[in-house]
Amino acid sequence: MTENFCNIPKGTPVLVTGATGFTGIVLTRKLVDAGLKVSAVARNTSNLEPLKDLPIEWFRGEVFDEAMMREALQGQEYVFHVAAAFREAKSTEHDYWNVHVKSTRIIANEVLKNPDFKRLVQVSTFGVHGHIANPPATEEYPFGPGDEYQRTKLEAELWLNEFAKKNKLNYTIIRPAAIYGPGDRRLLKLFKMATRPYFPLLGNGKCMYHLVHVDDLTNTFIIAATHPAAEGETFVCGGDEAIPIAEIAEIISNHFNVKTKVVRLPIGPFFLLGDLCELICKPFKIEPPIYRRRVAFYSKDRHFDVSKMRNVLGYHPKYSNREGLVETADWYVQQGWMKK
Repeated sequence: MTENFCNIPKGTPVLVTGATGFTGIVLTRKLVDAGLKVSAVARNTSNLEPLKDLPIEWFRGEVFDEAMMREALQGQEYVFHVAAAFREAKSTEHDYWNVHVKSTRIIANEVLKNPDFKRLVQVSTFGVHGHIANPPATEEYPFGPGDEYQRTKLEAELWLNEFAKKNKLNYTIIRPAAIYGPGDRRLLKLFKMATRPYFPLLGNGKCMYHLVHVDDLTNTFIIAATHPAAEGETFVCGGDEAIPIAEIAEIISNHFNVKTKVVRLPIGPFFLLGDLCELICKPFKIEPPIYRRRVAFYSKDRHFDVSKMRNVLGYHPKYSNREGLVETADWYVQQGWMKK
């Protein structure tokens, strides 16, 4: 699916933060393919190998390094702020704040100095809404961030909204659903579980999950960068509909021609186990084998109304849940991580 959604004139200077991440790689390739003059920010420890064949000007360092970011932002007409902090045991709230909030402040203040600057596309998360008690949720649904990652993403959003109003900064905020597709490994464990005889689900909730294929997501970034109606707006970007986790397991098991049975387990003991693991592991900066956040994954419904994305941006997702999940499963097989 290679349809070109880019209306930015060829040769226009654009900057991507988080370019070496899963989403950043896909976005950066699309921008280069569109003939834009692409610059990118990456940590000194980031792997540039996936993009080594592209004519990109690299700026190495942290997105909250003011000196480096000022240099990277010089002359840029569009900025895609995709960078996000890693969710790791060693990460502190200050780390999240630096990557999400401080970097946004640096970018917003710096681009105001450029009279040719067109728009900042700020990538947030649909996690700022927390559990959706009354689905489906629109962009106006109450906020309920559940951890430092989500809280600092929300803080960056709120700050940007106020700053932009006072300083007439052109921007758009995107809240992606759960991003997946070839190139990502976050769903690999879930896919493997779906090929076993029993697929465990914790608790008695519906376990609704809203996915967005990385191709669809990056298309919305590019459209939002130039769409007149996107200025100052926020969009939840996801597939046409949410999907129960049990249905994800069914799609994968059917694709691999195996039988799996969903088994419901009480969630309470797993919350206690998660708390205990974090209490023991975090002081030593060790990744806990189980987190409360991962357990909560089964207790929270993620179900959104993406009609604003369709009606305002005019974008309709290319991938159904089934198509995207099967494509991703086949990619896992190609990598040797699963057997078909």
